[in-house]
Amino acid sequence: MKCRHCATQLQDPFIDLGFSPPSNAYLRREDLLRPETYYPLKVMVCRTCWLVQTEDYAHHEQLFDTDYAYFSSTSSTWLKHAFTYVEMIVERLGLGPQSKVVELAANDGYLLQYVQQRGIPCLGVEPTRSTADAARAKGIPVVEEFFGVRLAQTLLERDGAADLMIANNVLAHVPDINDFLGGIALLLAPEGTVTIEFPHLLNLMRFAQFDTIYHEHFSYLALGSVETMMRAQGLRVYDVEQLPTHGGSLRVYACRQAASHAAGSAVEAVRRQEHDFGLQDIATYRGFQEKAQTIKMELLRFLLQQKRDGKKVMAYGAAAKGNTLLNYSGVHADLLTLVADAATSKQSKYMPGSHIPIVSPQMLIAQKPDVVLILPWNLKEEVEAQLSCIREWGGRFAIAVPEMRIW
Repeated sequence: MKCRHCATQLQDPFIDLGFSPPSNAYLRREDLLRPETYYPLKVMVCRTCWLVQTEDYAHHEQLFDTDYAYFSSTSSTWLKHAFTYVEMIVERLGLGPQSKVVELAANDGYLLQYVQQRGIPCLGVEPTRSTADAARAKGIPVVEEFFGVRLAQTLLERDGAADLMIANNVLAHVPDINDFLGGIALLLAPEGTVTIEFPHLLNLMRFAQFDTIYHEHFSYLALGSVETMMRAQGLRVYDVEQLPTHGGSLRVYACRQAASHAAGSAVEAVRRQEHDFGLQDIATYRGFQEKAQTIKMELLRFLLQQKRDGKKVMAYGAAAKGNTLLNYSGVHADLLTLVADAATSKQSKYMPGSHIPIVSPQMLIAQKPDVVLILPWNLKEEVEAQLSCIREWGGRFAIAVPEMRIW
């Protein structure tokens, strides 16, 4: 396999998580009687541009189909994050009714609804039918296509350049990352800004967040690799923020190379962090496999002991990261009887691979579990508050990443 950015032949493995189905390929009851498609889940490191990336086996249209079940508005934490961002960016860039905002991977309109409320013209680009329809129901115009240079040219000719482009947690999902960034460079106004948020590779490695690796994430990103790829498309990063979302993310602010935006000191500070951590040293990437194996063994040890003790363990959050964890660990419904999730699009379905049934939070509470394993550990405070009633019968919470913890 060659690097998806610079075409270097890849030879350095980062982690091998075995075989699993796509993490958002939730199953209906009738699907349980049919064969399920599994793909290898391997990640490699490019020594030339330092892009960390999956070895590709599945086409993106197989991963992001019309029944894609991730709806951003399900999380109150994420809605608050989006609202706060819109307040900040409108003030920072002086956006108003004369401006144009384009969000790539607009999902169900979780963010653009706040742009729209301010009377700022906006457009969402969202390739999955289910979430695009949800955004349209909010009155948000949506183009239902994958974004790249071709679509950028069409939008530029139809609507003109964008003053702000937003790409939250989508760059990692893009198979042709050069085409995606090239489209941004084409559609962005001469003095426009694009903000891109992504989980920081440095945190993934520091805190053993291997469960954030799945087929839908083609790339695992750091500021250094993103800057390299942007420069190739005539873009430059002029600011960066470190965010707590998704276990530690970066929000980069970028513009055209010739734009007047001055570079802030935060960019150099993050570059220095990445250098000191060793993100451009191949030795840093060795040993990550062992960290994942340790987490797997601790989770299995915990679940088996709870089973021996006659305790009821149930999970919350039918998240993609949970599917990676469960499939890599070989956990099925005999050890984890159900997973609750607030998203109605997932309820009454089954987790891919493990075939654990997905139910409403109310059904989980009715079962009075002894332990609730929170799979989306990045939302543990939100989940603990929502399910605080389990304390009434002595119920406890647990997470498995970065280490097994019960409280």
